[in-house]
This record gives sequence, structure tokens and C-alpha cells, in this order.
Amino acid sequence: MSSTQIHFSHANGFPAPSYRQLFKHLGDHGYNIGYLDQHGHNPRFPVNDNWEHLVAELIHTVRQRYQQPVIAVGHSLGGFLSLSAASQQPQLFRAVVMLDSPLLTRMDQTVVMLAKRLGFIDRITPAGRTQGRRSSWPDRDQAQAYFASKSLFKYFEPACLHDYLTYGLQENKQGVSLRYDVATELKIYRTIPHLPLRTKLTVPTALLFGQHSRVVAHRHRRMITGRYRALVREVSGGHMFPFEHPKETAEQIHHVISHLLMRGEYAVSA
Repeated sequence: MSSTQIHFSHANGFPAPSYRQLFKHLGDHGYNIGYLDQHGHNPRFPVNDNWEHLVAELIHTVRQRYQQPVIAVGHSLGGFLSLSAASQQPQLFRAVVMLDSPLLTRMDQTVVMLAKRLGFIDRITPAGRTQGRRSSWPDRDQAQAYFASKSLFKYFEPACLHDYLTYGLQENKQGVSLRYDVATELKIYRTIPHLPLRTKLTVPTALLFGQHSRVVAHRHRRMITGRYRALVREVSGGHMFPFEHPKETAEQIHHVISHLLMRGEYAVSA
């Protein structure tokens, strides 16, 4: 097992192989990349409130696959799962790098809790846009035209959009459909955690946030810096920057990993 093993966790709705361009550039920096193909699709770990089963699924995967601690890298949902897993089982992780992940302040957590109880969670999460969204097309050309017209995919590098169409769609009798179960994607949005981490975070952590992202606001960056002593860096692009700028993202990930591992080695020797 290489000492530079990364376990990558994907964003909600984006199967891990969709990040093929990012993985290729990380490989250029000497990293081995492992991942779970799709979070939330194993009946042993059904999606539940506060993503507790999704965190357990990630811990189970890392424990089963690797003989040595890994570097956890995760985009959006995947970053939060990585952070939570590292807080619960720090011996499994050397470092955590989150890519534009939803980290809630205490006020945010209160709002989310009330939204769940009062039934307006779809208004404050992407669940409202996900429900009723188109999920099948007559052929891949029409699917490509559909996604290319959507703002979320507007700035994807062409190769990244191609990979999403390749690994995010599946053939069926009617044409093609989303491979990531829409009901699962919707449930993940509706069960966003409103509880703090169970245990104190001791694993070196970094957050990369998109320059134009609305997911990670200033208050979130201030919170993660103060609460978790995380390294926080701005990168080009929006919430989907791993698909918009995969080479730059890989370079930034490599840079912060180098910093975090030095920090971790110092902490062990101190």
C-alpha cells in the first residue's frame, strides 16, 4: 500500500468515477485513488437522518479496503462524510481535505432542525430542485444537450462533462437514465445533519472552497478555522470546481496535503 493513498468520496448525485479527470491529475502527483462508487446505495447502510449510516458506510469501506491510514478527500457531501468519519475513527485517517463541503454553524444547525420538523427542508436545500427533475432521455446526445444547458454544468471542462455522461448514466430499454438513484439523492438532501460532530476532531484537516460558491460562506470558513483548526484555501470556480478546474484542483489538493502531513508529523513528535 502506498503512503500516498487517497480515499475519495463524491458529491451527492455524482458517482465517483465521474471525477476521472481529477483522479488522473492527482495520479500525476503520485497518489493512488480509491473510492466507493455510489454512497447511499448499499441496503446495509440506508440513508437516515444526520447521515449517520452514510458515515458508517465510509468507515466500513476504509476499514475493509486499506491496511494503513489514508488521506480522505471529499467533495460536498463526501467532504462532510470524510470529516465525520475521521472524528469518529481518527486512526483510519492521516488527513482530511474537503472540497466545498456544507459545514453548518450552530445557527445553521438550528434552522435545519426546524426545517425538518416543520416540513420546509426542501426550500433550503437542493431537494426542492431535485424532486421531479428529469432522469431519463431517449439517447445520450439528448442527455448531453440537457445537461449542457443547465447552470450547474455550465462551466464543466468538456472532458469532465463527458465523464459524467459516461459514468453517471446507464442504458435501458427507453434510452438512458441517471445511474444515481434520484430518490436516494433526494433523501440525502432532506437528512442533512443538524447535529455537531460526535467527538473532537484530531486529524489534520483542510477545506478548499470555490471562489464563486454559495455553499461555503464566510461564517462557515471562520467556524471551521476556529473550531477545527483547519487550513482554508480559496480556489477558482464555483461549487463544482473539481469538474470545472480538475488540474488546478489536484494541484491545490496536493499542496494542502503536503502541509497537513507536515502538521500531523509535528503533532506526533511534539
